Amino acid sequence: MTDKDPLISAWFGVDFGDGVVGAFRECTGLGSENEVVESKASGPDGKYIIKKIPGRMKWNNITLKRGITDAMDMWKWRKMVEEGDIQGARRNGTITMFNTRGEPVARWKFVNAWPSKLTGPDANATNNEVAIETLEIVHEGYERVQ
Repeated sequence: MTDKDPLISAWFGVDFGDGVVGAFRECTGLGSENEVVESKASGPDGKYIIKKIPGRMKWNNITLKRGITDAMDMWKWRKMVEEGDIQGARRNGTITMFNTRGEPVARWKFVNAWPSKLTGPDANATNNEVAIETLEIVHEGYERVQ
């Protein structure tokens, strides 16, 4: 496979330095954006020119979804924030994308993350779908390292 072939993802793992917390089926929000600042200037012919320059940068929140398990790690982490221990809840970590053979194919490192939202599964006993829990984390920056 060449570097130009798209990567196929099967699952995502999150690690906070003590091993993979869990397998997630979906990871969204890996991105950043800049506010656009418009600057007016006068051109050589006296007409106004509007230049657009980058303003303040903002990191997107990362959302992770997985089938609910008996693991309580995400719930304990969120509880720290609910009880006001924001500093203790901050974590550096990595998100790793794995292919169908379980091999890591891409990795992102993030810093100073904490869970801003945790949602349990929708309760519906009439279907046979996997119950999903969703974790949203805020952070102060990330980079792709693989």
